[in-house]
Amino acid sequence: MYIPLIFLSFFGFSVTGLFGRHIGPKGAAIITTSCLILTFLLSLFAFYEVGLMGSPVYIRLAPWVSSEVLLINWGFQFDSLTVIMCIVVTFVSSLVHLYSIEYMSHDPHLPRFMSYLSLFTFFMLILVTADNYIQMFLGWEGIGLASYLLINFWFTRVQANKAAIKAMIVNRIGDFCLIMAILTLYVNFKSVDYATVASLAPFFKTQTINFLNMDFNILSLVCVFLFLGAVGKSAQLGLHTWLPDAMEGPTPVSALIHAATLVTAGVFLIARSSFLYELAPNGLQLVTILGASTAFFASSVGLLQNDLKRVIAYSTCSQLGYMVFACGLSDYAVGIFHLANHAVFKALLFLGAGMVIHAVNDEQDMRKMGGLKKLVPFTYSVMTIASLALIGFPFLAGFYSKDLVLELAYGKFTPFSHFSYYLGTFGAFLTAFYSTRLACLTFLVKPNGVRPVIGFAHETFSYMFIALCVLAIPSIFIGFWTKDMIVGVGSDFFGAAIYNNPKTLHIFDAEFVEFFYKTLPVTLSLLGASLSFVLYNFQSSILFNLKVSFLGRKIYTFLNKKWFFDKLYNELFGQFFFKFGYTISYKAVDRGAFEIMGPAGLSSVVSSVARKLHKAQTGSLYHYTLLILTVIALILSMRNIWLMFDYNVDYRGFILILITLSVILSSKK
Repeated sequence: MYIPLIFLSFFGFSVTGLFGRHIGPKGAAIITTSCLILTFLLSLFAFYEVGLMGSPVYIRLAPWVSSEVLLINWGFQFDSLTVIMCIVVTFVSSLVHLYSIEYMSHDPHLPRFMSYLSLFTFFMLILVTADNYIQMFLGWEGIGLASYLLINFWFTRVQANKAAIKAMIVNRIGDFCLIMAILTLYVNFKSVDYATVASLAPFFKTQTINFLNMDFNILSLVCVFLFLGAVGKSAQLGLHTWLPDAMEGPTPVSALIHAATLVTAGVFLIARSSFLYELAPNGLQLVTILGASTAFFASSVGLLQNDLKRVIAYSTCSQLGYMVFACGLSDYAVGIFHLANHAVFKALLFLGAGMVIHAVNDEQDMRKMGGLKKLVPFTYSVMTIASLALIGFPFLAGFYSKDLVLELAYGKFTPFSHFSYYLGTFGAFLTAFYSTRLACLTFLVKPNGVRPVIGFAHETFSYMFIALCVLAIPSIFIGFWTKDMIVGVGSDFFGAAIYNNPKTLHIFDAEFVEFFYKTLPVTLSLLGASLSFVLYNFQSSILFNLKVSFLGRKIYTFLNKKWFFDKLYNELFGQFFFKFGYTISYKAVDRGAFEIMGPAGLSSVVSSVARKLHKAQTGSLYHYTLLILTVIALILSMRNIWLMFDYNVDYRGFILILITLSVILSSKK
């Protein structure tokens, strides 16, 4: 059961990728979707056996790397953390496959698209089921490759090319840091297995390592590197710039990759490495600060975005911040709980946005929509449900997870936790504001688009309809159904899958937080939603006057330019490396030194020497004899000097110097 759970998606990818032209779009859709639905059913059985019955499963297939210094097996572990991630990945992926059958039906390359989706799901399952860091890294790089292929699926678009390359480059920064973490673990622990590292970690709690000529605590250094890897993949502040641009891919890609799976890999990595973070408190502080900052930053930038998918993308970035700083407060279970809830309603929000875009002839600018409430009532209903769940409306999915994160943040009573609480609470206010703004501009205000487009907007009641209906149900009830089981007081659902230092447990403290601080996030969320509804429906002149004021223009420019992160990176790094690459790497080295020392220089030297030797061709025997005798005499006279320098001087250097001088002299002539 467990092996097919992992490899069924790979089977779908292989058949569709290799024989897509023969089986056609319909055959590719049937095979890949069937494999994913079956995988989801197997995940449910695994959840029952492992999660509910408390029977973890460990599978060793075969040796992968076997040497005297390193042993890595193809192994899979299924514990409570793994099965939750498997359910999230397979549930969302199967519905995205089903949704894509109709959404991409007009595309002639549907088999290729479905194969990419299955490949991504396979690598994601490899990542979450691995029992060591190297195998996890294989899945980590695999989802990076698959995301590049999916973002760049419409490769004839220049913006899709740019977005895919940007995502690849930014993620490589985080991946490099992850490699450094794995290498540090191997050098010190002599192993990369989760179980081995977890058992040895307490013995390295006070050990130091010299890095960049400075002494660092080993566990703190490893945790920082692991977190930087998570920063790249989970789009945290600093390496977040790729996520909004990745919306250039098809909408099902946005729902699968940038809502439920790829971007949550960083959160999963932190939770999986809890046995390291709990012994390195400095690493947890960094995680808390950056997570809270990301939650606030992304929610502030989302206020002024006009592209429908970009607004949802920044909301994803913001919610990832909540998950990350929940892990930074040692509330790994709550972070994973919010991850699972968020995956469902955010996938619903993305797929609903796809319905809207499909209905208005691929228009994504919200300012050109409006009045769609009566034209696409079902889409309006499901997107309203998803938006309310996102803002944490009482008794919907997001209410049970996001507000719990903030309660626990305040209940820990540390400067870092209170910092995250206040930033997260204000971020909740902003989230409610821009979520309501999205609903108003898209569905409620007067139509602003072209009459033929708005007038003929319609809904499709087939596969897309089914996918949205299935997602809408857990978006309402999943938090209520699972809260007590996963994160309830006294619950031991995760067991040994997540390690918590007894000194960091404070879930009981959250139960005694003052009523004001418990209800403050919900109150501000409802206030933000109400304020946005009133302003965009009845008092839009206030927004205009605020925008054209002096301070308003400054704030508008700052937020609309996304805190100038893109400008900063382009000018400080992009242009610098471009100029360096052109002037140094290309002109000076490639077209300069290499050409002089290589083909161009060699041909010039040979031609020059040949021309000079041509003059010595007099046809006289006396001249030839004199030349031969002279050369022999020089060779014999230089023999002793050559033997003296042979052991101390590399003759190849002399040859290169002579060639270079010859080229320079010939070029001057």
